[in-house]
Parts: sequence; C-alpha cells; structure tokens
Amino acid sequence: MRQLTLGLMLVLPLAAQVKTVEVAGSDKWKDSGIDVQAGDLVKFEAMGKLKFSDSAMESTPEGLRRGWLDMLRAMQLNDAGRGALIGRVGDSAAARPFLVGEKRELRMVTGGRLFLGVNQPSSGGGQGSYSVTVEISAKAGAPQETYSGPMPQLTKEHWAQIPPRVVDDAGTEGDRVNFIILGGEERVKRALLSMGWVIVDRSIKDSIIRGSLGVLSREAYLTMPMSELKMFGRAQDYGFAHSDPIKTVAARHHFRIWKAPFTADGTTVWVGAGTHDVGFDRDQRDGKITHKIDPNTDLERDYIGESLKHSGQVVKTEYYTPANPITKANTAHGQEYFSDGRVLLITMIPEAAGLVSQFGDTFCSVLAQVNPDTGDWGSCEDWVRGGGKTDVKLELPSREYRLLIIPGIMNTCVADTPAWEEGRKHLTEKYGITAEIVPVPNDSATDNAKMIAEYLKQQMAGQDKRKYIVVGYSKGTPDMQEALARHEDARNAVAAFASVAGASGGSPIADSLPMRIGKYMEYSKKASCKGDLAAGMNSLRRDVRQRFLTSFPHPPVPTYSLVAVASQENIPAQNRATMMMLNSYDKEHDGQVLKSDATVPESKMLGVAVSDHLAIALNFEKGKQQQPLFPRSALLEAVFRTVLTDLGAKPASTPPTEAETKPAAKPAEAKNPWSQQ
Repeated sequence: MRQLTLGLMLVLPLAAQVKTVEVAGSDKWKDSGIDVQAGDLVKFEAMGKLKFSDSAMESTPEGLRRGWLDMLRAMQLNDAGRGALIGRVGDSAAARPFLVGEKRELRMVTGGRLFLGVNQPSSGGGQGSYSVTVEISAKAGAPQETYSGPMPQLTKEHWAQIPPRVVDDAGTEGDRVNFIILGGEERVKRALLSMGWVIVDRSIKDSIIRGSLGVLSREAYLTMPMSELKMFGRAQDYGFAHSDPIKTVAARHHFRIWKAPFTADGTTVWVGAGTHDVGFDRDQRDGKITHKIDPNTDLERDYIGESLKHSGQVVKTEYYTPANPITKANTAHGQEYFSDGRVLLITMIPEAAGLVSQFGDTFCSVLAQVNPDTGDWGSCEDWVRGGGKTDVKLELPSREYRLLIIPGIMNTCVADTPAWEEGRKHLTEKYGITAEIVPVPNDSATDNAKMIAEYLKQQMAGQDKRKYIVVGYSKGTPDMQEALARHEDARNAVAAFASVAGASGGSPIADSLPMRIGKYMEYSKKASCKGDLAAGMNSLRRDVRQRFLTSFPHPPVPTYSLVAVASQENIPAQNRATMMMLNSYDKEHDGQVLKSDATVPESKMLGVAVSDHLAIALNFEKGKQQQPLFPRSALLEAVFRTVLTDLGAKPASTPPTEAETKPAAKPAEAKNPWSQQ
C-alpha cells in the first residue's frame, strides 16, 4: 500500500514505477528524472495551488479558465488554461506539450526524458507548487502502429519530377524544397495536428471566421493566412504553422506542402518547403512589408522532421542530396538564405488497408443485393469513397450480439424520425437482430454516460445475456466513449463500438456556442426536448473532448470509425452557414463535424461516407427541409456485418424465428422542430 499525493490508497502492480515530483510555480520545465519509452502507460495525479499576482483566483493543476487577456499571452500549450500542469517528452523545441492536470492517464507515443511544467507566460510565474505522483506501468503495447513490411521508395524518375524551388504568381523562384513526406493524407494531417501544428487559413474570409471563433472561445488565434506559392502548376494543398500566440504575427514555424502528381509504390508523396518567420522585412519586388525568415532553412527542415517523429507516426527519416543541390539562393521577395542542400525524406507508417476495403465491399453488396432503402441508387461510389464489389456473398448475419444505437444531440426533439429507424426495423424483420435505441437527453456526455451505463446494466441483468455492438452517431459517440471509459457496467456489456459521423474530437460548431445557442434553444422550445441543451453543447466543445481523450487515450473495447464528408452540392440549406465555418478549418467535413474529429483515436477505419451529417442517419426527406437522400439502412447493415466479421462471429446457421422478426419498438414520438420551418 502506498499513500498517493491526492490521499488515495491503492495496491500498485509489481511492475509499476512510482515517483513524486515537486513542480514550483516558477518552473517552466522541471526535469522529472524519469525516462519513458514509447508504449509506456503513464498515470499522473497532482495536487496543490498556484497564485498569480494579477488574478484573484488560485489555480489548481487543471489551470484557470481562459480569460480575454489569455489571447495575448504566449504559453506553451495554447488550448490549456494558465497555471495548468503540463508535460512533454524530451527537451527538443519540437516536443509537443500535453495537458496533465489533476489526473491523467497517457500512453506515450515517443521515448525520452519526461519534463513537467506550468502553462504560463515566459515572463513571471505563480507562487506555490504542485506535487505530482507519476506512475509508469508495465508496457501494454504502444498506441502507434508498428510496421515491418516494405516501405515506399522514391526513384530517380520521381526525383526528376520534383521542382527544386517554389515560384510565385509571376514565376519568380523562392523557397527551396527541403523536405518530402511519404504518407496518406489523413495520416499526415493527424500526425501534424497531434503535434500542435494548425492548418493555416487560405483566405482573409477564413481568417475573419477563425479569428471570430477564437474570440468567442477565448483561444489565441494561430492560423493567420499564408500567401499562396506554386508548384506543379498550382498553389499549395496545405499550409501548416506552429507558433506562440503573441508571436504569431512576427514569428512562426510554417511550411507549405503539395501533393505530387505521382505516387511512390502507391503511397502519396507530399513535397514541402518550410521556413521560420523571425520578424519583418521589406519585399524587394514592391517595397511592401513581408516576413523575414531565418536564413538557415536547414533548421526549419529539421524542426519539421523532429516534430513529426514525436508524433509516433514516422517509420524512417533520411537525407537525400539532389544532383544539383541548392546551397544558396534568394526568396521570392529577395531575402538571401542558405542550406547544406539536402532534402529530408520522412516516411510515415503506411496506412493499413484495415477494414476499408472489406466495408466497401460489404456496403456495395448490401446496396446491390438487398437494397433495404429501395429505389435506384446508381453507382456505389456515389455513397462511399472508393466503392467496392457488389457480388460478395452475404451470409445470414450472426445473432450472437444485440445492436444498440446511441443517437445524437436533440434526438428527443425529433423522436418522430429517430436515427436509423428504418435500418433498425429492417435488421430485425429480415434477420432477427435485436436492435434497440437509448434516446439520451440533451445533457452533457458525462451525464448521458451514466444513463447509458445504467441501461446496459439493467439489460444484462435480464434473461438475454448477449453483449451489444453499439453504434454511436454524432454526440452519441462521446456519450458512449465516456460510458465505456468511466463505467464498468458499460464495458462488461459491450463487445464492440462503432462511431458513425461521431464527434469524438468535438466540433467547432460547439466552440461557436455563443453564436448558435440562441438558434438551438429556439428549436428546443418548439418541442418537448429533454435535458440541458447548453450543457450538451458545451460537452461537444473541442477542448472538452480533447481533454477527455487525453485522460482516456485508448478505447477499452474494439472500436471502429466511419466518417462522413459532404460536398457543396449535398449540404442542406440549414447547414450552409456551418459548412462555411468548417471550411475555414478543413474542407473535409460533413457540415457539422470535421473528418479528423470524427475519427476515434486508435480505432479501425471503416471508410468515408459521402453524406451530409444529418442525412447519414436521419430521415427528414418527407419534411420541408428536403434533406438529400442517403441509403442509411444499407449503411447500418454494412457496419453491423463488418464489425461482426471482425469480431469473428459466425454467420447464423438458421433463418430467424417469427418471434425474432417482430418489429423493433419505436421510441416515444415527439414533434420534429425542423418540420415547422
């Protein structure tokens, strides 16, 4: 038995290593004396208080609530409050800080010395200290994927097609190509975002939108626009930046990347040019003010590589010297820079095929052979990216598990059109699948998790002892994630969890709550909605969801993600405003949730549905909103079948009985607020 800092008593496993570290309010980074390795499970518990001279409130390890002045403060972790206890692995400038707070459990994605510190401006510190107990458990497998197979290679023919420098609109050569990334688009974006890089705005309009949202959420605005330069005849596909809030205007790490018009052994090739803005200079082309860069561009090249390595998603880094290396040149605006001429080649962990191909084949075959939604749906590729085979033999799905659906926020307001009602009815009447729904209220994810856990406990106490395959939609995903993480009853009752268009990482829509809560509350008053809508929306904020993911970094049951991405053509009228808002973050979204936020960490990817966020699960076509159609019943059946197969469930050997095909009970009806518009 050991007395922990917070007064808790527990028996520690024999393999555990425990150490208590004192972190003073003046400590920027305190060497803990602890070395961690990738895959270590590290648990933190902290207590103590700090007092800042300009604040009446004392800070706990969770940090102070962000105020307006925090937008002007340069702190190590922008999305945490001042005074929060933070950590990082390694003393490299590229090491990404993470929130520790009062209690956290983290799986290390990289190895090195563990440092602890206080999230605060570089000038001045708080009075007081935190006492932090760090427990390193035995390794239980790293969250990052391991890979030992063949890696993509760039040939001489490939290198010959890569321009050595970028050009501006007038064709003037500028920054040199100093790094190349081999990896899938989502892999690269997830790795960069996890290390604190942000996707830079492409236009002034995006800047206004993002800046406004930053003010509303009291977060520092880091995504100031980056000028467009060209390679392969077009502007960059992405611009990324990494900076301190107060220094963003004058100083930031940043780079542009272009998708090459070829692949390396089927792997996407990203050609990049990175520089470090360190101040201002005069543009020799027109005399206007522009950014001044660090002339040693190799430092930025290596910073980018080091940052990606810390994400745990890199297999290999190596340097390549072109036939005609550029060691000295000028930027497009006339500033001189130098280099050793080498290009850093960064190879990401190859994107595993996972279940994407299997899901695509299953969905397309269900759509073609069963067509539970009826009608002519045309090409399967219109509904799922990449499509799939249509002739897969569809066995009777196993009845070894039950199906449970956790719908999204405001589902009690639209109970006349519950999520996947037609799909649930189809699975029961055709295959005898026991399909249920928990109509959770508009409360916080934490409160809904308690309700879900209690429901599961009651169900498992009955005669039917079969576990559930749970499908979470929209806010149903974080509701279920919290139920699984916080409640043993939920974990014991669930065999697998599949998120469909789920807001696992939150949504910028919830971040803009002050702008949109009036509209949602108006809907709420029109119907017999249940719960606290403000609390429900607040629990969808990205900082809230990211804090949860930091506390519970690995799913306790097999988990799957199916994301949705909509286009301008299939976004309904009431989602046009949110689409414009989300476009300022990333073009890949469904009108409500970004694709990256809909991907549950450490989950198996099922694929990308071509759909609006609402149409993928809700049947509003008969109302005045005229939602775009989507074969959602086929989608639900394909998700269920794919998870069954992955769990190793054997197909049913006999058809369902008449009792098993009894129509599923429908939730109590409520008035649809959208139908009144």
